[in-house]
Amino acid sequence: MTTSTTNKTPFIKVCGQTHPSTVDCAAAYGARFVGFIFHQGSPRSVSPEMVASINSANVGRVGVFVRQGADEILSIVKQARLDFVQLHGKQTREDAALIGPQRIIRVLWPEHCESLAELQQQIDDWAPYCAYYLLDAGRYGQAGGLGRRLDVSAFGKLRFPHPWILAGGLSGDNVAEALSQCSPDGLDFNSGIEIAPGIKMPDRMLAAFTAVSHAC
Repeated sequence: MTTSTTNKTPFIKVCGQTHPSTVDCAAAYGARFVGFIFHQGSPRSVSPEMVASINSANVGRVGVFVRQGADEILSIVKQARLDFVQLHGKQTREDAALIGPQRIIRVLWPEHCESLAELQQQIDDWAPYCAYYLLDAGRYGQAGGLGRRLDVSAFGKLRFPHPWILAGGLSGDNVAEALSQCSPDGLDFNSGIEIAPGIKMPDRMLAAFTAVSHAC
């Protein structure tokens, strides 16, 4: 079993991508993943056709799904040339098994849990059905990018069978503070590097990458 890393720079995922130029920036700055949101209720929603046209170099391509089931997700995975699937809704473990656990990023919401023990139980229950966890602010049915930060002070007590990613309002201004309180394997930047929903700013993106490097 692995736990969160220590003395190691977390990898970075830049989610909510809507334009090829900022995908290029994320790749140039060293992102491991870029995320595309396939949820019409999000201001960052994109089409499979648009994502298929984007070249992401060697960066992993993640599709974020809220309401779709396994069959629709698999169709979009093929069409958009996705490497990973981020389950951001009430998809079941059966859905994950059909998609392939090796490419599942399972989103969990600590604020949805009444206790740390309940969150740990969710982590354990999903262990056979995912490759990564992502802990985010908010609740089921949202596609991220809320700009709200999590209280991460107790996360050091959690046990993760797979690498975990911290999300929730992270930016170059606050990521060092978050990393002083917990040790995620990865970090997810979205609204904190935008000037408006879906409009990533290269300077804010670079500031976030630089802050992570300096904090580690």
